[in-house]
Formats: sequence, C-alpha cells, structure tokens
Amino acid sequence: MKELWETPRGVQRIFSRIWKNYEIVNHLLTWGLDLIWRRRLVKNLPRKRRGWVLDICSGTGETAHLLWRRLGDGVRVVSLDFSFPMLKEGRRKRNFPRLYFLQGDAYHLPFPDNTFQAVSISFATRNIHLSPRALLEVFKEVRRVLKPGGEFIHLETTQPPLAWVRHLFHLYVKGVIRRLGGLISGYPPAYRYLSHTIPRFYPADKLGEFLRKANFSRVNFSYLTLGIVAIHRAIK
Repeated sequence: MKELWETPRGVQRIFSRIWKNYEIVNHLLTWGLDLIWRRRLVKNLPRKRRGWVLDICSGTGETAHLLWRRLGDGVRVVSLDFSFPMLKEGRRKRNFPRLYFLQGDAYHLPFPDNTFQAVSISFATRNIHLSPRALLEVFKEVRRVLKPGGEFIHLETTQPPLAWVRHLFHLYVKGVIRRLGGLISGYPPAYRYLSHTIPRFYPADKLGEFLRKANFSRVNFSYLTLGIVAIHRAIK
C-alpha cells in the first residue's frame, strides 16, 4: 500500500487538509526563521522591474506577497498552487491588486513559453520530487515559462555540510517537527510526511546539478542558518 506522499494526488490531499494552520505551524516549528529565509530569497531579485513573476507551489502565498511588496507597481505576481483550499486562504489574507491566485500543476504550468521575468519556489521542491525524473521535468517547465535571461530563485531545506549540524537537524525533524506539527495542525500524516522528506532530500550541490541538467546557466547557491536551508539562483 502506497503512502499518501507517493502520488501527486496524495500530496495534494495532505496540503488541502492543513491550510487553516499552515502558516502559524511553519512559523512555530522554525522559530520564525522561515520568514527571514523567505525575505532573503526575494532579495535576489532587483527592485523596480516590470512584467510578470510566478511563485509556484505557493501555498497561501507568503512568498508571492513578499515578491509583490518588493518588486514595485510595474510587476504582476501569480501565486500558483495545486491546493484550492490553500489558494482560497491566501486570497482571503492577501487580496491585493496585481497579486493573482491560480490553481495549477507545477508539472504542467498553464502558461506560454517565455512569459515570466522570474519564477520562485520556496519549501515545496520536496513535495514535487516524486522521482529524480519528475523533479527534472518540473525544472524544465520552469525554464520553459521564463523569458530569456529570466531568473529562477529557489529556497529549500538541504543537508547541512557539517555532520554534527546535520545530525541535530535530523533529530529535530523527527523528534519535534513530526510530533508537534501533527499536534498543532490536527493532521499528523502531514508532518509524518514532512519528517520523511527532509532527511532524504538532496544536498545543495546535488540540487544544483539538476538545475544544470535542465539547461539553466549561472547556477549558484548559498547556505543559511548553519546549512539547514539553501537558496539557489539560476538563469535561463
């Protein structure tokens, strides 16, 4: 019998059950650091640009909102997610001009080629990594909808390069995030899923190889908070 997280529909079901407390649980489990990490991500994009920007697997639109605030009146931001309840909550909290909420699939982005000046994703790549091939296809889709010279900015947990940090991080994930997240959210399978994916996800350098295989150029990354998360930046 397959676990929920082994199919796209199962992952969609998980996130459609935890929309109500999703943001507050994230803030609590990361001690508020997720807010700092998201702000660091969007600072990779220069202010006062024009055109369209896409945030995929956007959840309730936290990163999309930060992009909207940073990039100025000339930019329209699309917050795309496969969970309608997540998008509905995001629209309720962030109903602003030039910020659009759209249900869609990261594997088949519903946009023409060369549409966006930039694309972002934060803390969701683990959810679309059903296989290495699937992950590569998503990165290719991102590249397809970017304009030439457009930027892909990516924020995700990673494997800390220092062994002692990695060990403590994995203990925290399994001992605290799994139990406390399930308790606060009221839906333990979601945080059992989270505790399964984080220790098994790629190191930052390996993820950079996937971006290069998807034909991105100028791929680089930086660690945050002792290497428990990493920001990648890549250019079409």
